[in-house]
Amino acid sequence: MAAADTPRIALIHALAASVEPINQALQARWPEARRMNLLDDSLSADLAASPGGLDAAMTARFLALADYAVGTGANAILFTCSAFGPCIDAVKARHSGLPVHKPNEAMVDAAAAWAAEAGAGSKVGLLATFAPTLASMPLEFPPAVVLDTELADGALAALQAGDAAGHDRIAVEAAHRLAARGCGVIALAQFSLARAAAAIEAALGLPVLTTPDSAVAALKRRLAGG
Repeated sequence: MAAADTPRIALIHALAASVEPINQALQARWPEARRMNLLDDSLSADLAASPGGLDAAMTARFLALADYAVGTGANAILFTCSAFGPCIDAVKARHSGLPVHKPNEAMVDAAAAWAAEAGAGSKVGLLATFAPTLASMPLEFPPAVVLDTELADGALAALQAGDAAGHDRIAVEAAHRLAARGCGVIALAQFSLARAAAAIEAALGLPVLTTPDSAVAALKRRLAGG
């Protein structure tokens, strides 16, 4: 397929740490796709500090980012921060003719498929580094999925301070807590957490689902039939 015919994917980020994981996943799994990256790293900080949470003002910011992406010719939009579900739903409604993907959609589907195959009593462990994610993301799972959640407290701050090894260590410790409570698969909520997937798999011997790999696979199936 000629470069001009390949889809243009707009990647909209609320955390700088999310940029590299999704670009790496696209390069590895779908290098032909054309990428554009939009980063507003004040979104997560403003949400964490806002008493109004995901209010109309926050939704308006997401609509503005999406409108800009569509104006550049984007064929699809993928959001990479998992704490803004209702805002992304508003984007989906405005741009209903365009694939607009939440960061978690594909991974939630994969986790639900694992739970259905594993059968009664199986439990999915949802690991996050951003506390508001654990308030919003569980609502995206089907009711039949038994979910346990854990915050890797301090991991995101370590990563933002340049301590990648510290981030991964905290993530592995949090994953151990989920495994100790009977979780049979670990789902990593943040795109930035994907970097710890191999370490968690090695430490626990459990399957680990990541948002970037799941999202790229879903986008490629939808846009390129691959």
